Amino acid sequence: MLVENKIRKHLGLSGHLSAYIRKCSSSRATETSQLPVRKSADSSKMKLFVVLVCVLAGCLAEKPRPCKSPPLLTGALTVSTQNEKLWVYAKYLYDAWGQRVRLMELGNYQNKSFTYDALLLFREAAMYEIDDKARTCKKKPLKADFHPMEIPINSTLVGQAVLGSSSGPGEGLLVNTWTGNLPGNTGKYLTTFTEFGCIPVNTMYQTQEYGWMVTGFFNNVVGISDPGQLNPPDFCPTEMTSNGEKPEDFTSLFFKLQ
Repeated sequence: MLVENKIRKHLGLSGHLSAYIRKCSSSRATETSQLPVRKSADSSKMKLFVVLVCVLAGCLAEKPRPCKSPPLLTGALTVSTQNEKLWVYAKYLYDAWGQRVRLMELGNYQNKSFTYDALLLFREAAMYEIDDKARTCKKKPLKADFHPMEIPINSTLVGQAVLGSSSGPGEGLLVNTWTGNLPGNTGKYLTTFTEFGCIPVNTMYQTQEYGWMVTGFFNNVVGISDPGQLNPPDFCPTEMTSNGEKPEDFTSLFFKLQ
C-alpha cells in the first residue's frame, strides 16, 4: 500500500487507473492463504506494473507542443545586443488578462547609463512614463498590439534539453527551444520555454540596428503580489501629453534614453 501511494503521488494518477490501483489494494486486504486468491493478487500486481510502464512510455514519447505562459507573471529580465551598444536589466509585471505590462529598467546605452519606468496599457493604447521619486508622469499614445508570452503556433521545435544536470532530482530544468520567422519575415527568432509551466527562459531575435538581441528571464513567479503597480499613480495625468512626440512602440522601450 505504501508503494502504491508513492506511485500515485509521483505520477498524479487518476481516473480508471487510480480506481484500478484501489481495486488491487482492496484485493490484497482480503487476501487469504488460499492458492487461487494469491494467484489473483500476483496477476493484479503484474497488470498494474504493465499499466504503469505504458503510462511512463506515453509521457516520454509525447512531443512538446506550443504553449502559453501563465496570464499573471512577475520577474526580472536582461536585454543585451550583439553589437554591445545596449544592456538592460529590468523588473517586469505581466498581466495578460488586462493586457498590462510594467517595466522598471536600468541600463547602459553607448556607455551612457539610464533608468526608465514605463506602464503599458494596451487596451487604452496608452503608456505612462513614471518617476516615483520626482512624482512626475507623462501619458503618451502606444501604437502596438498586445502580444502574450507564448510559443507561436507556427514555430518549429529545435529540441528538448536539460539546463543544469539530470543526475539527480532538482538539479536540472527541462526546457524546449523553438525557432521561426519574425512578422513580415524581417528576421529569425530562437526562444526557450520550460516544459512544465511554459515559463520563458530566453529569447533571441534579429534586428537591423543591433544585430541579435538576447533577452533572458529569471526569478519568475506566477502571480502579481502588488496589482496596484499596474495602475497609473495618482499623480499621472488623464490626458495625453501634447508635445508633438511620436507615439511609442513597445520595442522602443528597451532603447529609451534618459
